[in-house]
Amino acid sequence: MEKYYDFIYQKKHQMYDSVKEIVEHESPSHEKELLDQLATWISNQFETLTEGKTKIIKNEQYGNHVVGEFGTGDKQLLILAHFDTVWEKGTLEKKPFSIKDGIARGPGVFDMKTGLIQSLYALHALKELGTQLNKKIICIFDGDEEIGNPSSKQLIEDEAKKSEAVFVLEPAMSPKGSLKTTRKGVGIFTIKVTGVPAHSGIDPEKGVSAIEELADIIKYFQSLNDYEKGTTLNVGTIRGGTTSNVVAEEAFAVLDLRAKTKEEFERVIPLIKGVKAKKEGANVVIEGGVNRFPLERTKEVENMFITAKDLAKKHLGLELTEKETGGGSDGNLTAPYAPTLDGLGAVGDGAHANHEYVVLEEMPKRTALLAMLLETYGK
Repeated sequence: MEKYYDFIYQKKHQMYDSVKEIVEHESPSHEKELLDQLATWISNQFETLTEGKTKIIKNEQYGNHVVGEFGTGDKQLLILAHFDTVWEKGTLEKKPFSIKDGIARGPGVFDMKTGLIQSLYALHALKELGTQLNKKIICIFDGDEEIGNPSSKQLIEDEAKKSEAVFVLEPAMSPKGSLKTTRKGVGIFTIKVTGVPAHSGIDPEKGVSAIEELADIIKYFQSLNDYEKGTTLNVGTIRGGTTSNVVAEEAFAVLDLRAKTKEEFERVIPLIKGVKAKKEGANVVIEGGVNRFPLERTKEVENMFITAKDLAKKHLGLELTEKETGGGSDGNLTAPYAPTLDGLGAVGDGAHANHEYVVLEEMPKRTALLAMLLETYGK
């Protein structure tokens, strides 16, 4: 197994160049042209480094996706990495890619372009070292994870159903580079409240304020928070009304729900959707539901982590740890169908933050670990 680290270490500067190149391909989630350009670049890199084949999955509204296939076999393993970022077009001008003192910085370098490059070089190592597997490896590189997988969700779920194990190249958790064995699920709901408009100075008593009704609903949602269980509800955006002298006829809000288990979703969602208007003349409509179920720490996930921990300690001198996170990923989509190990990507910090960075010396180790896992589960 040590052969993987030795090989990849010799390729580290080539990997660093690849990280620079992918970061300098800006790819905001809503910029289809930029996403499609990067999808083509990823496809070319995959075929060059792995000698595998790729297919670009096109769609009209969102960025195209790339499906890569490496090796052969009736059974398969699945690798996931997204290439869209939260950073708007032009961010590179203000925050250009840089490397200083072994630290790489740039928009999307941590979440999660470095992890995607690591997946390519893990497969490159398998090819160059002549590792023979009994299973094929499918890679999905999607361009809409940051906005909830509106066009890639079905693709990912379909491949997960055919896979024996899933490896997600999302960044490891700071500060120790922990793998992620638990992720909260995500529910998204829209709340629309209608009331009765009236002049706020002349006859306010004739009006029914949608904003006031919405405020009561938000307070109720806040009361459902259960931090011990890890269940959180957050109204992140609201809007409503027209002018200050009109009792608001309409108000809107978006609610984010996070929970650790499917059972908790089944308990809380009826409480959300069961909300009714308190005042006569008001009406409440709540739509939405689960965007992605939790990645739960099942026995199979635990075994995957133990395998990774043993490989890392024996062959890389790494003491791997595991963590849970409230953030969702592509791994949430696969967890109901196949054991999923997340956080196998970059070591660094600052996802979605201005200080986003990657520790470059960790790249060869984490890339080698993925190669070892693929050999272990692929035979």
